[in-house]
Amino acid sequence: MSDLWSRVEPLLAGVERPTRYINSEWGARHGDADYRVALVYPDAYEIGMANQALQILYDRFGAIDGVAAERVFVPWTDMADAMRAAAVPLYTLESCTPVSACDLVGITLPYELTYQNILEVLDLAGIPLRAADRAENDPLVIGGGPCAFNPEPMAPFFDAILVGDGEDAAAEIVSAHRLAIASGLSRAETLAALARVPGVYVPALYEPQYEDGVFVGVTASADAPAVVRKRVLADLDTYRSPICTVVPFMDVVHDRAGVEVLRGCARGCRFCQAGMVYRPVRERSADSIVRDATAALQCTGYDEVSLTSLSTADHSQLEDVLRRLSRRLEGTGVTVSLPSLRVDAFNVQVARLLGGGKKTGLTFAPEAGTQRLRNVINKNVTEEDLLRTVTQAFSAGWRRVKLYFMIGLPTETDEDITGIGELVGRVFRAAREVTPPGERGGMRVAVSVSTFVPKAHTPFQWEAQIPLEEVRRRQALLRASMPGKGVDLSYHDSDVSFLEGVLSRGGREVADVIEAAWRGGARFDAWTEEFKPQRWAAAFEETGIDPTTIANRVRRVDETLPWDHISVGVTRAYLRIERDNALAAQTTVDCTFDGCTGCGVCGSSLVANILAGERRG
Repeated sequence: MSDLWSRVEPLLAGVERPTRYINSEWGARHGDADYRVALVYPDAYEIGMANQALQILYDRFGAIDGVAAERVFVPWTDMADAMRAAAVPLYTLESCTPVSACDLVGITLPYELTYQNILEVLDLAGIPLRAADRAENDPLVIGGGPCAFNPEPMAPFFDAILVGDGEDAAAEIVSAHRLAIASGLSRAETLAALARVPGVYVPALYEPQYEDGVFVGVTASADAPAVVRKRVLADLDTYRSPICTVVPFMDVVHDRAGVEVLRGCARGCRFCQAGMVYRPVRERSADSIVRDATAALQCTGYDEVSLTSLSTADHSQLEDVLRRLSRRLEGTGVTVSLPSLRVDAFNVQVARLLGGGKKTGLTFAPEAGTQRLRNVINKNVTEEDLLRTVTQAFSAGWRRVKLYFMIGLPTETDEDITGIGELVGRVFRAAREVTPPGERGGMRVAVSVSTFVPKAHTPFQWEAQIPLEEVRRRQALLRASMPGKGVDLSYHDSDVSFLEGVLSRGGREVADVIEAAWRGGARFDAWTEEFKPQRWAAAFEETGIDPTTIANRVRRVDETLPWDHISVGVTRAYLRIERDNALAAQTTVDCTFDGCTGCGVCGSSLVANILAGERRG
C-alpha cells in the first residue's frame, strides 16, 4: 500500500459505503511489477464489479509477466468531493497507486451515459482530459468495450481505442508500449506504433472532414489504416474463463460467479447492435463450461453461477451443460441462472435445471405487440410461441413473468402500441387459466418498456429516433391500453433515451457537449436520481449543437456516417438489404439454423460461424 493511503483513509469515515474504496477483497491480486495497468470501469464499484469483461481483462493483463493490473472505479459524488477538497488524486484499489503514475489507463466504454464519468476519472486522476494536451510522461489512456464501435463522441479524450475482443490484443498493446518505452520513442511515435496493432484506433491519426459544415468522412494519416477492423477471438477456449475472481466485500448488482458460454448472436434482430457487432457466433465447449463453473464456485464461495452470453439458450449443448452442473451441484444449494430466456427456446426442463427446483421469475422479450412489427424488427417469435411458453411455465408452478417491449420502432403505429397492452392481457389470461384458483393472487406479469434508440452498425442506423413529445404521447397510449390487475408497468425515462440517441450516433463534435455537461455538474447520469436533463440542455446550448439533428433525423442510405471508418465485419450492403426487408416487414433467417445470409462477417474476421454446420447437420 502506497503512502497515499494515509491521506485516503481519513476520508472514509465521512462517506457513504466506504467499502467501495478499500482493498484486499478475496481474489484481488497484489505484487510488484515494472508495468502497471489501471483498469477503469466508469461507474460506481457495485456496478463495475459486476462487469464480466472487467474480470476477464483483470485476469488477462494480470497474466502478463511483469504486469500488475489494478482496478479503479468512479468515486461517488461524496467521495469525489472529499478527494478534491483534500487534494487526494484518484488511485488504484490494489496498491493505492495514483492513476496518473500508471503506465496504461484502460477505460471501459460500456454505455453512453457513462461518458461524463470518464472525464470525472481523468480529472480526479490529474490527467489532462484531451489526448492532445497530454505530456510525454502522462499514462496512455486506452478505451474499449461496447461503445467503441462508434468511438467518435469520445475520441478526443483517448490516446487509443480498441475495437473488438480484447483477450489477445491486451498483450499486444502492452508489448508495443513496453517496446516504445525501451526504445525511447516519443508519445507521437508510440501512438503510431499502437496504430499498427490490429483493432487499435488512434483518433489523433484521423481527421474529420467537412464540406459547407456537413460531415463527409474521416481522413487517416500515413501511419494509420484507412479502416480499423475489429479484433475477433476465434476460439473462446483459447483462454479459460476467470476462476478466482475478486469477491466484493459489499453487495453488487450481480453478486454471483459468471462463465461466458457464447459470444456473438446470429438471430438478426435489426435493432440490436450487439447482435451485429459481436458476430460471428463462437461457443465455449461444454467441458470447459462445466469445468470453469465448478472451479469458480469452489474458489469464490458464491451460491449462484450465471451462464452468460447474448443468447445463452442458443448454445448447442446447453441442456447437457445444465444436466451435468445439476448433478455436480445437487444438495449444495447452488443454483444456475441465465440472463434471460428466448420465447422459442424455452422448455420446462431447462427452466427447472436452471432454478435448482426454485420457481422465482422468468424473463422474455417479445419486443413488439403485433406480429407485423415483430417481423419488421426480425424478432422471429410469434404470439403463439409466447402464450405456449407462459402456459407451460405457469402449469409447472411459476407465478411471475417479466416481459420486455420497445416503443418508437420504425414503422410503428398506434395499433402496435395498443397491441402491447392487448398481448399482455392475453398472456395474463393464459397464465390464469392454468393456475390453481388458490394461487392466482400471487400471479404477476411485469412489463418493462424502453424507447428504441437507433445504433451504429445496425439496419436501423439510418432511422430517426421519435421526438420526445411523441415518446410521451405513446407512453400515455400504452398506459391506457395496459391491463391493470396483476400487471406492473414500467418504462424508461424519455429524456435518458433521447440523450442516449444523441451520444450513440454523434460525431466528434459531440465531445464538446460531453465536456460542457461534465463541467456543468453531470456525473452518474445512468443513475435516475443523478440525471438532470437541464445540464445537458445547457451544454447543447453552450456548444451550439442541436441534438435533434442527431437523434431525430433520418439519414440517407448513401450518407457518410461518423463510424464508417470502423469495420465490424458486417457489410454496409447487408445492412441496407436488411433495412429494406424491415420496411417490407420481411424476416431473415438465423444463419446458425438455415445457412449463410451474406452478412460478410465470417470472411472478414477469418473465422466462421461455428454453429452453422452443427445445426444444419
